[in-house]
Amino acid sequence: MPQDSSRSDAARHEKYERLVEAARKMPGIVTAVAHPCDEVSLESAVEAARLGIVTPILCGPQAKIRAAADKARLDVGSLELIDTEHSHAAAAKAVELVRAGRAEALMKGSLHTDELMAAVVARDTGIRTARRISHCFVMDVPNHANALIISDAAVNIAPDLEAKVDIVQNAIDLAHALGADEVRVAILSAMETVNPKVPSTIEAAALCKMADRGQITGALLDGPLALDNAISRDAAAMKHIVSPVAGRANVLIVPDLEAGNMLAKSLSFLANADAAGIVLGARVPIILTSRADSLLTRLASCAVAVLVVAARRAKAAVTV
Repeated sequence: MPQDSSRSDAARHEKYERLVEAARKMPGIVTAVAHPCDEVSLESAVEAARLGIVTPILCGPQAKIRAAADKARLDVGSLELIDTEHSHAAAAKAVELVRAGRAEALMKGSLHTDELMAAVVARDTGIRTARRISHCFVMDVPNHANALIISDAAVNIAPDLEAKVDIVQNAIDLAHALGADEVRVAILSAMETVNPKVPSTIEAAALCKMADRGQITGALLDGPLALDNAISRDAAAMKHIVSPVAGRANVLIVPDLEAGNMLAKSLSFLANADAAGIVLGARVPIILTSRADSLLTRLASCAVAVLVVAARRAKAAVTV
């Protein structure tokens, strides 16, 4: 996501630094990088490898990858490189590595997100699961104590209630993977009361009742909540909202992609926030970065994937 060049150098991005440090304490993950044919995506892979959080397998046209490495003065000689003809083939090869058990995560290189996701969801060769695929931003917002998870601002355009169940559960699981002691989910709308004329308020109420009945697990849910009531205790108090979530939410579920996109970009451009992106619900986490992201933001996206994989390993070990 584009960053404001006027952002103060004094801003330290402590939340992202903590994420990267936490990931460095975990075993690194083998990551298939689809079409890393520009300086930015190669830099992400090389630096993540240097930090020991990712072991990249570069999938793409060899000549383009080496030319980008030479231009950026990046050493990719020690990294595995699988030559493919073009970006579509690179995405397919990266997904194939996951299916073969060689990679525990995917990373988007210099190809369109749609190209990578098309390979992910392909009926016969993809890596879908029974869970709906959804996107989460892990936002580092200055002057906000903890990272905020926002979902879904990039994959599901107008999700129905069934899709939102998985979107919420994916976000909850992510929050636990990132080490949240208590996950507090605000289901956002334009108001905090149920209004039959505003469908998002009805869906919010339904999601909360589904959590009460154990259909969504691992978090406290409340909604509908307006954004101010979700993150500001003062705003919640003014509206006389008594809730363990209101004013303290660390996960924000938006009504649709348009609302999520505007919220995330508003935080980025008006509040100088950074947005690390991850896609969940497939067999492995998918690291989505933008060419305009800072290096730390891109590394934070890698760190999020590492922590997700670590949480899955821990869960699998318990169930064996």
